[in-house]
Amino acid sequence: MSLLEARGIKKSFGAVEALKGVDFRVEEGEVVGLLGDNGAGKSTLIKIIAGYYHHDEGQIFFDGKEVKFNTPRDSHEAGIEVVYQDLALVGLMPVWRNFFLGREICKKVGPIKVLDKSKMRKVSRQGLRGLGIEIPSVDQAVAFLSGGQRQTVAVGRGVHFGAKLLILDEPTAAVSVRETEAILSLIEEVSKRGISVVLVAHNIYHVYRVASRFVVLDHGEKVADVSRDEVTAEDLIRIIAPPLD
Repeated sequence: MSLLEARGIKKSFGAVEALKGVDFRVEEGEVVGLLGDNGAGKSTLIKIIAGYYHHDEGQIFFDGKEVKFNTPRDSHEAGIEVVYQDLALVGLMPVWRNFFLGREICKKVGPIKVLDKSKMRKVSRQGLRGLGIEIPSVDQAVAFLSGGQRQTVAVGRGVHFGAKLLILDEPTAAVSVRETEAILSLIEEVSKRGISVVLVAHNIYHVYRVASRFVVLDHGEKVADVSRDEVTAEDLIRIIAPPLD
């Protein structure tokens, strides 16, 4: 049984058909590369899965049940964590505050509830280290972290809070070679733990290293759904951008 299955998803914005009956599935513990050129429909599809957009036609099944995510909170509570390029992190807040953003732990001091800062610091530190993520200090403001470190904090947060499916939007964009390696290794580690991953990226070689299957969209249609043993990275590039005659 697939963890996620989208059937016949259609979505239009006025006269523009962004998705034209797309089928998409993700198995448990599978890393799927969602590929396509700009305007292919990748962002629209993941935003529908995440509850940001409502599809016009089609069905979505998650964890064996048909679902209708009316808001991002609905998909979040079901176990879907989306890490967009902007990461939804607050730069002026320390790592531990971002780790618990929206899920703050409180304790009672007399009749008043206050943030349990020491517990959140400890849990965030342990949660990140448990995934092999090294941050200089959880008290450091996110704004002073590198792009790669911010990505790992966002991914680590999702894993810690029980995500069943991680959707990563261009996680290796604008990061160094060393940080790219760290992010790809983290994706491999997450998959080993049974968490499914949808990886959206333009760098085919990055996706090819960690994904076991690739879905290619083109102008709102699915044009390929192939496993890694069926194609090379160069084959995928030719599917996405066929050579001119």
